[in-house]
Amino acid sequence: MITPVFHNNEIIFFVASRGHHSDIGGISPGSMPPHSVTLEEEGANIIAFKLVKNGKFDEKGITDILMNQKHPSRGLKDNLSDLRAQVAANNSGIRLLLSLVNDQGLNKVQAYMQFIQHNAEIAVRHMLKNFASTHGSRATAIDHLDDGTPIQLTIDIDIETGNACFDFDGTGPQQLGNLNAPPAVTYSAVIYSLRSLVGQDIPLNQGCLAPIEFKIPPFSLLNPSNDVGVVGGNVLTSQRVVDVVLKAFKACADSQGCMNNLTFGDDRFGYYETIAGGAGAGPTWEGRSGVHTHCTNTRITDPEILERRYPVLLRRFSLRPDSGGAGKLKGGDGVIREIEPLRPLVMSILSERRSLRPYGLAGGEPAERGRNLLIKKDGTALNIGGKRSGPIDVGERLVIMSPGGGGYGV
Repeated sequence: MITPVFHNNEIIFFVASRGHHSDIGGISPGSMPPHSVTLEEEGANIIAFKLVKNGKFDEKGITDILMNQKHPSRGLKDNLSDLRAQVAANNSGIRLLLSLVNDQGLNKVQAYMQFIQHNAEIAVRHMLKNFASTHGSRATAIDHLDDGTPIQLTIDIDIETGNACFDFDGTGPQQLGNLNAPPAVTYSAVIYSLRSLVGQDIPLNQGCLAPIEFKIPPFSLLNPSNDVGVVGGNVLTSQRVVDVVLKAFKACADSQGCMNNLTFGDDRFGYYETIAGGAGAGPTWEGRSGVHTHCTNTRITDPEILERRYPVLLRRFSLRPDSGGAGKLKGGDGVIREIEPLRPLVMSILSERRSLRPYGLAGGEPAERGRNLLIKKDGTALNIGGKRSGPIDVGERLVIMSPGGGGYGV
């Protein structure tokens, strides 16, 4: 949600907030069907909509968008509450920003915002120059999604200026699924990675990308057409882009490389969570266990709140022993999360690293891949794969074992 900031009847800034809504429609609860192939199957597709007009929240307009579609939202009240919270957050940001402008003056505030971006640009250029002087001006890496689709990256660095070209030529074509990622997802993954590689404590801002040129082949996995499924691109493919960038820079072993997206619900509600895993080890550290890594730095619902508000029992939530990769420095362990419904529900899992293991680095061992199991009433276990949506009955259990992080060194 984006809101302009006016000062003396002129727009001086924009403030923005982002929310991930648990359900905006779609063919299954949680707005994230594992095998959706079109935007229509993923729920409401909002290109642009003016939510607040003349200071009034357009509840009717956004309700029409969310409900007048093939697969309407199952949680309209939650959607409206979340959107109002985003409006309030933007208004709070505007008040604070205008207070700063009134106190310090517009020219000074704008100048310091430019200083912050320029400082970030200098820090990234310095990092790129240092890397090129030690490892050479070209870095390459390739990794794959579980279905074999490659994500390939070649980085060419100008050692004099610190400019760099991130060329994703060799990345696989857009697919008949929902793991396609718009270019904005790649930009976000790269800016996160660059900020992580910089050896200074700087705010994350657009200045980090000033030295970077992007080349992303059209109609590829990372630059798809506007009519294919993309929901998995934001939550899964983004993780693999980070893996590839950090691998190219020889920074650390792979973390779990997945957000382990779990949704469940029925025609009355939808619930969505991402599940922690193992972090990769690096040159001077062991990987952390049971953490949200990279693009999924979120907090999971407390067990007491989960069981109070939703018709499920959380049977188990623990670390997954020895799932991190071995090495001189060990990768972090994943987790085990076991959920039992109290009434018939639809549960959907959208996950990666169920076929290909998170890699180790500098001779370190790869981590254990994840696994998703459906435990039937008679106790038999069914491997449901990385991407599945279907009914789960009372007395059955879903067990998610998230991947660990790779090890570093020998």
